[in-house]
Amino acid sequence: MGFFSTIKEDIKAVFDRDPAARSKAEILLCYPGLHAILFHRFAHWLWNKKCYLLGRLFSHLGRFLTGIEIHPGAVIGRRFFIDHGMGVVIGETAEVGDDVTLYHGVTLGGVSLNKGKRHPTLGNNVIVGAGAKILGPFTVGSNSKIGSNSVVVKEVPPNSTVVGIPGRVITDEKTSVNFDHDKLPDPVAKAVTCLVDRVVEIEKEIERVKKDIDKENDN
Repeated sequence: MGFFSTIKEDIKAVFDRDPAARSKAEILLCYPGLHAILFHRFAHWLWNKKCYLLGRLFSHLGRFLTGIEIHPGAVIGRRFFIDHGMGVVIGETAEVGDDVTLYHGVTLGGVSLNKGKRHPTLGNNVIVGAGAKILGPFTVGSNSKIGSNSVVVKEVPPNSTVVGIPGRVITDEKTSVNFDHDKLPDPVAKAVTCLVDRVVEIEKEIERVKKDIDKENDN
C-alpha cells in the first residue's frame, strides 16, 4: 500500500475511534496524534533508506511539535491512532500491528541496554489506556486491552485484559475493541471485598461461639 493510501486510512481511523472528530479539516489541523504518525511514516521511510540522521531529525521535529516521541526505527502498522497523545513514547525496536489505539502518556519502552530487540511488539486491535507502560521485548497479543496506568513487563496472551502494577491478566476471553474503563474488573478491589466478607463471617462465628459459651455458663 502506498504512502498516501496509508495516511488516508490513518485519517479514517480517527473518525472511527474519536466521536469528537467532526471533519477531515479538523483532523488534519488539530490532531497531534495524526501529525505524529505523519512525521513518523516519513522518518521511518528515511530510516529504511539508511538516512539515519535525517530520520532522527524528522522524528525530533515531530516530537517538538506534538509532544509524541516515536523513534524512526519503530514499525507502525495501518490505521494507527493516538488519542490526545501528549507524552507518548515508542522505542526504536517497538513493533505495532494494525488498528492499534494508544492514549496519552503511553510508553512502549525497553529495560535493556543491548542493541537488539528491547521494546514490545503489539498485535492487531490492541488498545492501551492512558499512562500505561509496556516495558520489554515481549508480545502483547492481538485484541488485548491494557488498562490505564498499568505497568506490563511480561507476555500478554491474545484476547486478554490487563490491569495493575505489575500488570495482571484478569481475563482471557475474547473482547471487542470498545474500551470502557468502567467495565474493567478491578482485581485489588475484588480481593479486598472478599477479605472484608470473610472478616464479617469470622465475626459472626465468634459471636455464635460466645453465645454458646454464655449458655453453658448459665447452665
